[in-house]
Amino acid sequence: MIHPTALVDSQAQLADDVEVGPYTVIGPEVSIDSGSWIGPHCVLTGRTRIGKNNRIFQFNSLGDEPQDIKYQGEDTELIIGDHNTIREFCTFNRGTAQAGGNTRIGDHNWIMAYVHLAHDCQVGHHTIFANNASLAGHVTVDDWAILGGFSIVHQFCTIGAHSFLSFGSQVNQSVPPYVLVAGEKASARGINSEGLKRRGFSPDTMRSLRRAYKLMFRSGLSWDDTCAELEKMAPGNDQIQDLLDFLARTQRSYLR
Repeated sequence: MIHPTALVDSQAQLADDVEVGPYTVIGPEVSIDSGSWIGPHCVLTGRTRIGKNNRIFQFNSLGDEPQDIKYQGEDTELIIGDHNTIREFCTFNRGTAQAGGNTRIGDHNWIMAYVHLAHDCQVGHHTIFANNASLAGHVTVDDWAILGGFSIVHQFCTIGAHSFLSFGSQVNQSVPPYVLVAGEKASARGINSEGLKRRGFSPDTMRSLRRAYKLMFRSGLSWDDTCAELEKMAPGNDQIQDLLDFLARTQRSYLR
């Protein structure tokens, strides 16, 4: 299952059925679980853990040192979950000691060509990254978010669940769940209605999210007053509670 031209360190831990393509280099601290396929000309290095049934295409660089001048060789890691597709020429860096020491990607993510995930990023499940989407360090991307091609996210931002970044969006503030943003200097353009319909959200839920969107982006209310109005809507409404939880945890003010 390992091509004779691949260079796999004897200390690397690969399940028996892992396939490794020609000229791929795998370092001593790498572990790869069953069912995963690694294409040709990849470099997997550092303390990198790759789960089950991943498809990693050619010319990827995964687990190398973080691009952070504070990094001084600390023992940090890259963790990739299960059932992910990672297309050509992606670069995922390990974490830094100052931020917990790991970069993490969850399960069932679809990551297209030339995507960059910088140090300490935390990516959830079922996300889509279109070609050339890039995250700076310490970015969190929650479940089911979609990043359009050439979208760029500033460090320490959070991209909320079920949100959508249009192609070429330059995001320098956190994006709340369920919201669609667009523009070179990205701004909110409404809820991600098409994505929510596809995932089976009910008409009642959509109406409540549109009402919450107007409170957050069109009412002119202060942060505290916005939260107070959302709290009135939250009982029995999981999606509004998601918005409140997001506002409580984001490290940067949300994009408005």
